Amino acid sequence: MSKQFFQKDIRISEEDVNFFTRENDERVIALAGNPNVGKSTVFNHLTGLKQHTGNWPGKTVSNASGSCCHAGTQFTLVDLPGTYSLISHSKEEEAARDFILFGRPDAVAVVCDAACLSRNLNLVLQSIEITPHVVVCVNLLDEAEKKGIHIDLKKLESLLGVPVTGTSARSGQGLREFMNKISGMVCCPEDNQALQVKYGTTIEGAVALLEPFLAQRLAGRLNARWAALRLLEDDQHLISEMGEFAQWHIEEDEELQELLLQAKRLLQEAGLTGEAFQDQIVISIMRQAEQLTAQVTQQRENGYSLRDRRMDKILTGKWTGLPIMLLLLAGVFWLTISGANYPSKLLSDGLFWVEDQLLALFQSLQAPSWLSGILIKGMYRTLAWVVSVMLPPMAIFFPLFTLLEDAGYLPRISFNLDKYFKKACACGKQALTMCMGFGCNAAGVVGCRIIDSPRERLIAILTNTFVPCNGRFPTLVAIITMFFAAGAAGGWQSLISTLMLTGVIVLGVVMTLLMSKVLSHTVLKGVPSSFTLELPPYRRPQVGRVIVRSVFDRTLFVLGRAAAVAAPAGAVIWIFANIQIGDASLLQHCADFLQPLGHLMGLDGVILMAFILGFPANEIVVPIMIMAYMATGNLAQMDSLTQLKQLLLDNGWTWLTALNTMLFSLMHFPCSTTCLTIRKETGSLKWTMLGIIIPTAAGILICILSAGIAGVFSY
Repeated sequence: MSKQFFQKDIRISEEDVNFFTRENDERVIALAGNPNVGKSTVFNHLTGLKQHTGNWPGKTVSNASGSCCHAGTQFTLVDLPGTYSLISHSKEEEAARDFILFGRPDAVAVVCDAACLSRNLNLVLQSIEITPHVVVCVNLLDEAEKKGIHIDLKKLESLLGVPVTGTSARSGQGLREFMNKISGMVCCPEDNQALQVKYGTTIEGAVALLEPFLAQRLAGRLNARWAALRLLEDDQHLISEMGEFAQWHIEEDEELQELLLQAKRLLQEAGLTGEAFQDQIVISIMRQAEQLTAQVTQQRENGYSLRDRRMDKILTGKWTGLPIMLLLLAGVFWLTISGANYPSKLLSDGLFWVEDQLLALFQSLQAPSWLSGILIKGMYRTLAWVVSVMLPPMAIFFPLFTLLEDAGYLPRISFNLDKYFKKACACGKQALTMCMGFGCNAAGVVGCRIIDSPRERLIAILTNTFVPCNGRFPTLVAIITMFFAAGAAGGWQSLISTLMLTGVIVLGVVMTLLMSKVLSHTVLKGVPSSFTLELPPYRRPQVGRVIVRSVFDRTLFVLGRAAAVAAPAGAVIWIFANIQIGDASLLQHCADFLQPLGHLMGLDGVILMAFILGFPANEIVVPIMIMAYMATGNLAQMDSLTQLKQLLLDNGWTWLTALNTMLFSLMHFPCSTTCLTIRKETGSLKWTMLGIIIPTAAGILICILSAGIAGVFSY
C-alpha cells in the first residue's frame, strides 16, 4: 500500500484542483461527514496514515489525503473538514463544499453516525444534490447497537437511490464492503435515480424556470438544479466561484438574468425572499431526513443510553460539573508534576554529560573560547535545558489530555463553560482551544479554527496566552515549591503545589473570560453566535494508539518547534551575558535599565530581562535569572531547589517577588512560536501585536496592583 500525506489550507485553490486530476487511472474520493462520526478513523484505516481524530466537533480543519489500493484500482482519499452542512456558513462548510464542487472527485463518500442518522442525512441529501456519485457509510454501528438502535441499510439504500453500507471503523468491520461500493460506483458508473428533495410548489416552479437553461450552459460541469438553487439564494461569492469554474460570466449573461428576475419575482409574490427562502430550503431538507430516518430506524430502550445520561447528570450538572472539572484538571497536573521530575533529571544528566564531551572535543581542537561559548555554552546548553525541562511533562500531559479527548469528556468541558463564555460575548468552543493551550499556546491558536465566527475566533486567539502553556509550568511549580509549599513534607508538598498551580490556572481562565468580554465591548464588538455542540457517547479510549499519537503528533511536534527557536536564542543570550561594557555585561546594563519598572511591579530588572530574553522559549526564563544573578556568563543550573531559593533570597526576593513573578509568568507576551502562529492564522501584523500587548499590559497592571496592595498592608 502506497502512502502520501500533506496538509492544505481551508480554501481550495486552483493548485488543489489541478493536483486531484486523474493520473494513471487513479480515482479521487472525497470523504465527508459531520464532526465526530469517525470519518478520520475510516480514513486512517483505509490509508494507513495516522491522521489525528479528536472526540469533539470540528477537529479536522484542513484537507488531508492518502492513497490505498482496492481491487486493482488506486484510490486517493481526501479527508474533508467535518461539517454539518454544505450551505456554507463556516470555513469547514466552505472547504468541504468547494472540494466537492471544484475538486472534481470521482465520488463522495459521506460517513454518518448510526446513532444520529437524521442529522447526518442532512449532509447526505445536500451531497446528492451536487453529485449523484455518493456512497453512504453508516458508521458506529457498534455504538448504535449498544443503544438499541437498528437501521435497515437495504431499505435506506433503496430510498436514497445511492449505495449504502454499514461499518464499525474503530475495529475495521465493514470497511472492505465500503470500498467495494466505492469501487463499483467509480469503475462501473450507472445513472442512479438518487432521491431529490422537494422544496414546495413555489420554489420548484422557480427552479424549473432556470434549470433547463443552466443544464445547457453548464454542460455537466455543475449540477443544474443545485446551481439554480444557489442563484436563487443570491450568494454572490459562490456565484462568482461557479462562473469562474464553468468559464462563464454569469452576471453578464442577459438571458440568464432575465430568467433569474422572473424566478425571483415568483418567489417574492409568495413571500420567499432572503432568509425566508433559506429557511424553507433548510426545513425541507431536515423534514426529508427525518422522514427517511423514521422509515429505516428501530430503537429499543436499554441501559447504555441510560448510563450516558446518568454520567452527564454528574459531569455536566449545575453543582457538580465545575468541581469535577477542576478535580480532573488538578489530577492531570499532579500526575504531570510528580511523574516528570525523575525522567527530567535523567534526561538533564545525559544531555549535560554530552555537553562535557563536546567541550572536551573543542578544547582538544584548540577552538577559540568564544566559538565554544556560542555553540556549546550558548546554543547547545539552552537546547539541552529546553529539551530536559519540556519533554517529560509533555510526554505525560499530552497523553492524559488525549485520553480525556478520546473518552468524550472535552465536549463536556465546553458545555460546562459555554454559559460563561456567552456572558463574555465569546464562543463556547473557546473552552476547547483554551484547553489545548495548556499543552502549547501555539497549538491552542491553531485550534481556534474550529470557531466559525471571525470575531470570536480572533477573541480566542488573542486571549489564548492567558492559560499557561507547558513551558511555563516549570517556573510556576519551582516558585510554588520554594516559597509556598516548602514547609510541607513528602507527598503533601506535591499536593499543595498541585492545588496552588490549579488556583493559578483558574485565575488564567478568569482572565481569559474577563479579557474576552473587554474585547467584545471594544475592538471586537458583537453578540455571541450560537453553535451546535454535540455531546458524543462515552467511549473507552484506545490507550496504545493514544500514547503513540500524542507523542508523535503533539509532543515531538511542539518540542521540535521549541528547539528550533531555543538554539539560536541561546547564542544571543550568551552574547548578551559576555559582552562587557565598562565593568558590567550588556545583560546587566539592560537589567539596570529595567529596574525602575521592575521595582514598581514588585519584581526587579533581572526578572524582566529574563522574560524578555526568554521570548523564544519560556523554559529558559529561570536559567537566565540564575545566570544574571551569579554573573557567570553562561546558563547555569542548580543542584536543588534549596540552593536556588537561597540564591533568590540573597538577591532580594521575598514572598511578594515570588507571587508577582508567578503572576507575570501567567500574564505576559506569548513565546516567539505562538507569535508566529498568530501572524500566520490572522494574516495580520496588527492582531499579532495586540496578541503581544494585551497579556503583557494585563500582567504589568496586575503586578503593580499586587505590589501596591502589599505596600499598603505592610504599613
